[in-house]
This record gives sequence, structure tokens and C-alpha cells, in this order.
Amino acid sequence: MKTVGRIVRSCGRMLVVSVDAAQLPPLYVTVVDRRHRPVGRVVDLFGNVKRPYAAVLCRDRCEYPVGEKIFSRS
Repeated sequence: MKTVGRIVRSCGRMLVVSVDAAQLPPLYVTVVDRRHRPVGRVVDLFGNVKRPYAAVLCRDRCEYPVGEKIFSRS
């Protein structure tokens, strides 16, 4: 598993995640939490080149705290 980043904001069924510019996740990759439970998929990468963000569309309700790390399943 690779780290996608840390959750910055939760907006309805979307999570905004701060990602590392050197290790951008691919689009539509499945992301999981630290207990390996599916969270959703990366649907967009946006922001500055040095500090990018990823938009994650959650499968169900987004009940993840700000600051929690999420990971990609490879």
C-alpha cells in the first residue's frame, strides 16, 4: 500500500486530501483507510504543483476525521 495523503476537509461525499507532489496517485485508484477498509476513488487532482490535492469520492457516507491518512491499493 502507498500513502495517498492526509484528509484536509470533508464535504458531503467528497474528501479533499493533501498529497505529496513527488508521489501523485493515479486517477480512479481505490483508496482505503488504515484498517484496509475501502473509502472511495480518486476522481480529481488539483491545486498548486508544489502542494497538490486530490478529490476522493466516497463509496458511502464520509465519516473520516481530518488529519487521518488514507492509502491506495495497488
